Amino acid sequence: MTEAALAGCRVLVVEDELLVAMLVETVLEDENCTIVGPFGDLAEALEAARCEALDVAVLDVNLAGHMVFPVAEMLDERGVPFLLLSGYGEAAVPSNRRHWPICAKPFNVNNLVAELSRLVTSAAPHG
Repeated sequence: MTEAALAGCRVLVVEDELLVAMLVETVLEDENCTIVGPFGDLAEALEAARCEALDVAVLDVNLAGHMVFPVAEMLDERGVPFLLLSGYGEAAVPSNRRHWPICAKPFNVNNLVAELSRLVTSAAPHG
């Protein structure tokens, strides 16, 4: 599946499970994206979210017991769209952030690509 909206995008990947990170990286490289990361450490991910030029991000909700929400907040402040990945479903998202998009693990790669494409397309007029 190829989504033209993702071609050339810089995508932050925050995932602490090596195989999942590699899968996301491969799928996004197939979409002609530039991968920033992957980061499995909250501090490194937060620094990347603060400093890197990004078009969109894929964030694992739970990084070795640390919630990724500071990274999501930083991206939100910068206007960078992101997609949360979680094995916990929508219950993993803070009640005051239910508008944050979430994709359940395990995920279908085509759905992941389609959702990221939708986020990039809907964010394009704003940034």
